[in-house]
Formats: sequence, C-alpha cells, structure tokens
Amino acid sequence: MKDLELNELLRKLPAVHELVEKITDEDGTPATVLMACRAVLENERASILEGGKPQSSQELSERVLIELSRITGSSMKNVINATGVILHTALGRACMPGSAVEAVSRVAQGYSVLQWDSETGRRGHRDIHTERLICELAGSEAATIANNNAGATLLVLSALATGREVIVSRGQLVEIGGSFRIPDVMKQSGAIMHEIGCTNRTHLRDYREAINENTAIILRVHPSNYRIRGFTGEVPLEQLVELGEEFGIPVVDDLGAGSYVDLSHFGLPSEPTVQSSIEAGAAVVTSSGDKLIGGPQAGIITGRKEYIQTIKKHPLARALRVGKLTIAALEASLMLFREGIDYIADNHPLYRMFAADVAQLQEKADEFIALLSLPGSCSASILETDSFVGSGSLPDYAIPSVGVALKCPDNEGLARRLRLGNPAVASRIEDGLLKLDMRTIQPGELDMLASLVNSALKELWA
Repeated sequence: MKDLELNELLRKLPAVHELVEKITDEDGTPATVLMACRAVLENERASILEGGKPQSSQELSERVLIELSRITGSSMKNVINATGVILHTALGRACMPGSAVEAVSRVAQGYSVLQWDSETGRRGHRDIHTERLICELAGSEAATIANNNAGATLLVLSALATGREVIVSRGQLVEIGGSFRIPDVMKQSGAIMHEIGCTNRTHLRDYREAINENTAIILRVHPSNYRIRGFTGEVPLEQLVELGEEFGIPVVDDLGAGSYVDLSHFGLPSEPTVQSSIEAGAAVVTSSGDKLIGGPQAGIITGRKEYIQTIKKHPLARALRVGKLTIAALEASLMLFREGIDYIADNHPLYRMFAADVAQLQEKADEFIALLSLPGSCSASILETDSFVGSGSLPDYAIPSVGVALKCPDNEGLARRLRLGNPAVASRIEDGLLKLDMRTIQPGELDMLASLVNSALKELWA
C-alpha cells in the first residue's frame, strides 16, 4: 500500500472523543470508556499499518464494548473444580462454610469492632475474636494469628530464636509449594539452624547431643507433602517435650495443615491434630487456617501464654497480622468444630466432600451424563477414579471416587475451552481422556457444568 493511501486510511479513523460519544453511560464509567476507546484505536492503527482491512465505525464501537468488558470484568473468576483435588492451592484451597461466607459479607459491608473495646470505648486487641475459640478447641492457654502458616513460622522463630540455635531433624527440612523452604525461613528469622540426624532416621540422642547454651528451640516440622518409607525413624513429640523440659527448652511443633478433627471418622488416615500436640506438651503449635480447618488463609499460633505473649509483642506480628475479613471468616469456620462429626459433615464443604461415598458420587455422575448433549465424535462414560486431599495434606493417600470421562477428537482443546469459560472449569487429562471428578463439584454446580461442557462441545465439533 502506498504511503498516500495509508495516510488517507489513518486520517479516516475517528478521533477518540468521537468514538467515546458512541458509547452510552450504561456501558461503562467515563474513565474506562476513554481507556477502551484509546486501546481500540491504537490496535486499529497498528492493524492498518500492517496492511489490515479498516473496520467500520459500527465495528469499532462493538470492539470498544468488548474491550470494556475485558477491562472492567474481575480477573478473579469462579471455577468449577472437577479435578478431584479437594484443597487445590491454585484454585484457592478450601471452600469456606456458608457461615464464614456470611460473616465476611456482613463485616465487609460496614464498620466492625475489629480492634475496639465497646465496654470502654478504647482501642482493644483484634486477637480477642479468635483467641478464646482457638484455646477452647486446642486446649491451649493463648493464641494469635498471622497471614499464613509460613508467616506464623517466621514470626515464631523471629520472636523466640533470633541469634540462637534451633535444633531440627534433617528429615524435616521440607520444601513446600512455591519453593518455600524451612531452612530459608530460619535464615530470614535470624535463627541459626542446627541440623541433626539423617534424612530417614533421627534419634533422641541426636537431639540431646545437639543441645548447648545457645539452643533456643527444638523444632518439629510435620512433613506435610511427602513421606519417607522403609528404614525410617523419628522421635515422638512426647519424648522431645520431655527432653526440652529437662533443659528448659521449648518445643515448637509446626503442623502445617493442623486438623482439629480426627480424619479417621471420614475413612482417612489420621493426621496430627492441634489438640494432640498441645496435650503432648508442645510450647507452641503452628498450623494453617485454609487447609484442614477449611477457612480463610491464615496461620494459627497457639500454646503457652508466656511464649505467645512474646510472639505478639514482636514487630513482625504487626507486619504479618490479618484484617477483619480473615478474622470474621476464621472465627465462623472454627465455630463449626464445636459441633459433632455429623454436623461438620453436613455444614462444612471440606468435610462434606470427605464424607461423600461412592454411591452418592455414582448418582451424581449418572445425573451429569443425562444432561450432556454429545456430538457424534464424542463419548462419555462413568469411571472409577481417585480424589486427593491436596495442599500437602495426606500426599500419598488416594480417596476412591467416581468421575465422568469424555473422549473427543481433541481433549486438550476441550480442556482449554472449559478453562476459558465463565465460570472456568478445571479438569484432568489422563489416559487420553478428559476426566471430571464428581467429588469436588459443589452443590448447585452440576447443571452449570453440563451447560458449559455442552457449549464447548457444540462450539468445537457441532
């Protein structure tokens, strides 16, 4: 195209204000409309310079509306989790109970007594909303919370062991998601790591021989996301506590997931509970709020009052503290653990998924297949599959489940199309099939999932 012709095409482009005038107030705010119009005109200029066909005024207006939808829509789309991974870190981990969702909504809409003593009218302490409840459930003396369990561990080590040694078994120097490593946390806290034992076996004598005048803490770290099998051995918490008492050294137990319920009630292997660690004599116990509690992201620190008070006063406590939404959600989530197992299974999404049996999931799979409209090139079948707890909890335990397998000409393409939907759909590709695990599909989502699948199938293979 000649330069004269190119310049003529560019001159015919509407001015920004002319394009803005074609968009109504209902379509967007003045700032977003202006932003969208500028972006569309920039792209149109670039397209013309590359030899593209100019768009009509109507076509440009339509593109502005599409751009407005993109820049004003939330990037935090909902996801239908059909992976079978119950605590899926990439998908936000726990589905919080309805009472927690209601609490967040209520507190978010106005002011709250976050840190205000309504009796005196003076500034109070935000720990008051969760501390009593945590202590009641755990059987501990005091508690505080941080932004997550990694933050809780960093805070505890910084408050209790800066410049001094922390004894830890080599078999417990874990790396969790995102290359987050215990040795790195310890270094950041200013504590000096004193490794003992071997990867597979550590003895009580290893701890005893490591104790010296500079020892601040004996640290036990629960290996949440891996298991060592075979010729292995570790020292029970009770024995570490006895050794610590002999030398006046506190034992800190980093539980990771930190359950308040014996998971064997749901047919799962038992995980250490916060209560059992406190009963065993741990001075401080750290755990997550968004794993086996099934609440918001938080790190719970509980234990003896003398240590918790020191932790609360450390400067990092303010840097790592949580806001009113987290506190409201955590309080409501923890309240469920006052009730019996049956109540928890009925009212907490996490434990409802744990409790779902194969027969129930089979019925859900039958119902789902009946909702599908399959093109001739695709087929669907029910299959036995495995669900997983996820987020480092019970890493080597598979929960028997039921899924629906779709077989299409391009399963990867179908999975991508479902990921880009609204809501998005997360699935698994295994054995040449696209698998949808029924265990992690929430109540009320089945019809929506079927509609999304049908739309994707029609778009790709109709």
